[in-house]
Amino acid sequence: IKHVQIIRIGTKLPAFNPFRIIDDPELPSVISRYSTRQKRIYFMMHFNHPREVTDKAALAVDILMRSGAVLTNQTPILQGINHDPETLAELMKKLSYIGIPPYYFFQCRPTAGNKNYAVPITETYTNLEKAKSMVSGLAKRPKYVMSHATGKIEIFGLTDRHIYMRYHRARELADESRMLICHRDDNAYWLDDLREVGEQEKDREIPHPYRSYGPE
Repeated sequence: IKHVQIIRIGTKLPAFNPFRIIDDPELPSVISRYSTRQKRIYFMMHFNHPREVTDKAALAVDILMRSGAVLTNQTPILQGINHDPETLAELMKKLSYIGIPPYYFFQCRPTAGNKNYAVPITETYTNLEKAKSMVSGLAKRPKYVMSHATGKIEIFGLTDRHIYMRYHRARELADESRMLICHRDDNAYWLDDLREVGEQEKDREIPHPYRSYGPE
């Protein structure tokens, strides 16, 4: 398809089953054929914990890169698994060592199935900033975002009073790149839990908000 300039494939295979890549001699040639100088194939890795970055995973990653693919990583922040600064820093370091730049850290959506793994926004932001202070510049490039019904929102600042966010991608054109300044709430897990500066009450309508107790 000539007008498609970027092919992006999300996969956890290098972390979950690297042998699917290592033991397939035809895969590198297929990637090389279609990942060209003018049209690259991107693989979005899903490494969530530094223990997943094994020697075999690194070998699978190397095969993909030598075949001409471009690799990045995105990780959800999960309570009790990777939410502490030390684990996040180790993950960021190991990914940079094997040539995968961290791309996104995602706020865990606090729905019925995920609520036990969700971490408050302010805690996650603080832990990520601590983790970034432990790594090199090449490892501290990821954006901290949430995939909200209204768009992809980057959380990029925190003070004693406010949380600073912006639309990285927006469903509505008017929201594209719009900055949000919300009152700080250390018990907030999602945009729906926050109140923008200037809002009197929580009376705005957010389409398809998350439901802590599952679908209706």
